[in-house]
Amino acid sequence: MNTANLQLEGLLTAIAGINRKLVAKDLLTAEELDRCLAVAEQTALGDDRVAEELSPANRDAVVFPIRLLRLANRPAEPDGIPTFAELARMVGETKEPYNDQY
Repeated sequence: MNTANLQLEGLLTAIAGINRKLVAKDLLTAEELDRCLAVAEQTALGDDRVAEELSPANRDAVVFPIRLLRLANRPAEPDGIPTFAELARMVGETKEPYNDQY
């Protein structure tokens, strides 16, 4: 596996942990965090380059980290988050086709 992919995996896992701690300390609600990530996802998909020049697979790659963090934000075990592999699987299972894929 590419070393950069492993570094991103670690970074996303760390950010997911930080997000959960922000919610646990009542600095943000889970809903506020989810809204923030939803706006980030829509902003990324609304970028003209992403919408017009990238293939659906590449668009998925752009928003994958955001979608993973949104899933990690959902209530699960009180003392931890699902593994990266579990979250990545859930991202694939929950994604929907883009308008130009119908």
